[in-house]
Formats: sequence, C-alpha cells, structure tokens
Amino acid sequence: MYSFDFVRPKTIDEAVSALAAEDAQALGGGQTLIPTLKQRLAMPSALVSLTGIPDIQGVCTDDDGRVCIGGATSHARVAAEATAYPALAELASHIGDPAVRNRGTIGGSLANNDPSACYPCAALASGATIVTNSREIAADDYFQGMFTTALDEGEIITEVKFPVPEKANYQKFVQPASRFALVGVMVAKYADGVRVAVTGASEDGVFRWAEAEAALSGNFAPEALDGLSASADGLIGDIHGTPDYRAHLIGVLAKRAVAAAA
Repeated sequence: MYSFDFVRPKTIDEAVSALAAEDAQALGGGQTLIPTLKQRLAMPSALVSLTGIPDIQGVCTDDDGRVCIGGATSHARVAAEATAYPALAELASHIGDPAVRNRGTIGGSLANNDPSACYPCAALASGATIVTNSREIAADDYFQGMFTTALDEGEIITEVKFPVPEKANYQKFVQPASRFALVGVMVAKYADGVRVAVTGASEDGVFRWAEAEAALSGNFAPEALDGLSASADGLIGDIHGTPDYRAHLIGVLAKRAVAAAA
C-alpha cells in the first residue's frame, strides 16, 4: 500500500464535500477496497470513511411497511435487525464469514456491485429503492452491468428501501474459497406478481429471470418451473463451473427457493 489521507466525516454533507476532492474514494466496510489497495489496483488520494455517519446506519420500517436500511449498516446488523423481512435477514446472515459480516456494509456491497454478491440479488428481487444523497433509484434502473451502477461520481448510498413480499427465499450455491455465490437465486412473491433475481451466473452481473417470473406469477409452486431452463448464453465460464453448469444451477436453486418460500 501507499500513503493517503483518511477522512472520517460525521455528516452526509461532510462526506459529499470530502469526496469532491480529486481522486478521493468512499470507504464502506472495506471488504473489497482494502484488498484492492494492497494490490495497488487503486490509488486514491484520500479515503472517506462512511461508517462514522449515524444518519446512514440502522434498520427501521417506514409508513409504507418497507424495511429501510442505512447504507453504512453492517451485514451483521441487517441479519439481526431486519426481522420484518425474514428472507433478507437470512440472506445477510450467510454473507462471507463473521469478520466480513461485522465490517462489510450493505451500501458498500451495492455500490461495488460484484457480479457474485448477495445484496444486489436481494435488491433486484425485492424491487428495492436505492436512496442516495441526491435522489432515489429503482433497483431495475440501478444495476447496469458487472461492477457498474447508476451512481454518479461522489454519490453516496444513504439508504435502501425494501418492500416486504408475501413470501420470499434466497438460495445460494457457495463457492467454498470465497464464500461468494457461484450462483444465487432469490424469489419474492408480491400481490402483483413474482420477481426472480439471479447473481453469480452472468457476465453482466445480477439479472431477472423473466420466464420464471411469468410461470410463478401464475402458480407459485416448484412444479411451475418444470420444463423451464435458463439460457447459458452470456453466463460465466471459469474453473468453478461452465456456463451450462451455472444455467442448470439457476433452475435447481429457483425451485428450492420457491419450495422454501411456499
């Protein structure tokens, strides 16, 4: 690593001001950024820590019944406090290991948008709203490809609002070395239909499986997915699994998620 300034603002305005400096970088839990710095793949002039801002921490329920989570809230707090959305709390409880869960933040995960991360899957399956210091972004518009989001330079995730579904479940096939999802599928049933999101599988990052959504909206049961198969086109192929293998896992995990939710 190398020398850089470390800024720990106490308010959102102070953080926005600090990030306006040339080559300044926001720091959430640091679970991705710190290893990146160690490998000299990034060289910011300053790190602006967001974990000292009380206004963007914690879990609550708003007047519309949505579970609202501050951007600087750790995975461990989501697991312990997002009890109004059990599937989300369960998802958070299996991210990484205890050290990662106690340092990593939901805002950091969504801002990084790793193609195998769990929170992007939850946000997209839930039709969540990502709130920043300047606007609100629907999950369907937020995720724009591998490690790419709708965030502008210096924009900070302050809160994520999750509509609570009637039924939901997340199933993850874990890559043992990293604890990331080799493939993960989240299914969420709402009054107006079912949303199915997939992580870990695509070269473009998290995505919705439209055919499964249509089938499950008519019949929320595992057998509704019989005969359906995800396309292997554009899926990741690496030492851990071929595109065809990942496509097969999508179908298997989707059925498991529906069975567990139902």
